[in-house]
Amino acid sequence: MDLRTLNAADVVRQLTPSAAVDALEAALRGGLDPEDDTPRTFATLRNGELLLMPSEVRGTVAVKVLTVGGDPRIQGVMIVFDAETLAPTALIDGIALTNLRTSAVSALAVRHLAPENASRVLVFGRGPQSQAHIEAMKAIRPIAHVDVLGRDHGDSSELVARADIICCCSTSPTPLFDGALVQPHATVVAIGSHDPERRETDDALAARATVVVESRTNALREAGDVVAPLRSGALTEDRIVTLSELVNGERPVDADRPRLFKSSGMSWEDAVIAGALA
Repeated sequence: MDLRTLNAADVVRQLTPSAAVDALEAALRGGLDPEDDTPRTFATLRNGELLLMPSEVRGTVAVKVLTVGGDPRIQGVMIVFDAETLAPTALIDGIALTNLRTSAVSALAVRHLAPENASRVLVFGRGPQSQAHIEAMKAIRPIAHVDVLGRDHGDSSELVARADIICCCSTSPTPLFDGALVQPHATVVAIGSHDPERRETDDALAARATVVVESRTNALREAGDVVAPLRSGALTEDRIVTLSELVNGERPVDADRPRLFKSSGMSWEDAVIAGALA
C-alpha cells in the first residue's frame, strides 16, 4: 500500500487560502447539500475526546480523526481513500487541514456577506485559528488593519464598534462582547465551539443580524450561538440562512443588518479540501 503523506508544510504550500475558498464555493455551487453530510461522532477517552468526521464529496472519500484534550489540545490526521477501490491513498496533517478549511469556510461566508471595501478586522483569540483567519480575510478583502485580543483583553467596546469584520476564534463558553455595538455593515464570524451550551456571541447580536450557518441540522445540534438565541426567542428558525443558500443567491442579505456566520465545522468541508490537496 503506497500512501501519499502531506505534512503541515505541504498543506500550506499546496493550497492557498484563496484556492481553498474557491474549492468550497465550487462544491456548493455544484449542488453539494450540507444537510446530507454525515454527523461527526464522539468517543470519551480517559484523557479527552476522540472525534471521527467521515464524508464522501465529489469523488473524495475521507475521514478526519482528531483527539481533543491532549498536548497540544487538538491533534489528528485526515485519511483519504480511493472512491472506486476504497483503498487508502493519502494521509494529511489533520490540524493543518482543519486550520485551512475552517478559515476558508469563514472567508467564503465573508466573501458573500461583507462589503467589498471591508478593511478593518478584529480577532478574538491568539491560537492557530486566529492567524489562519487573518490570512483568509486578507485573501478576500483589502484588509489594512488587524486587532487581536487574547483572554486577558480589557474593554473591547471601541474595537468592536470600529470593526468591519469580527472573527471569534476563542475557547470562551460565554459571549465575548456586546452585540449591540456591532455596526450594521459589519460581519461577525464565530468558530470557537461545536457545543450547544457554549457560545461566543450574544442574543443582542442574534436579534439584529442576518444569521448564516453551514446547515440548519448541524447548527441546531451543535451551535450554541444559534441554539441559545432560539431558546430565548431572540432568533427564530425562519431567519436562519444556510451557507448554500447564501452562495447560490437564494436568500438576500439585508444591508441594514449586521451579519453573523456561525460555523461548527463539518465533514464535507474537510473532504473538499482533502480532495483539492490529494
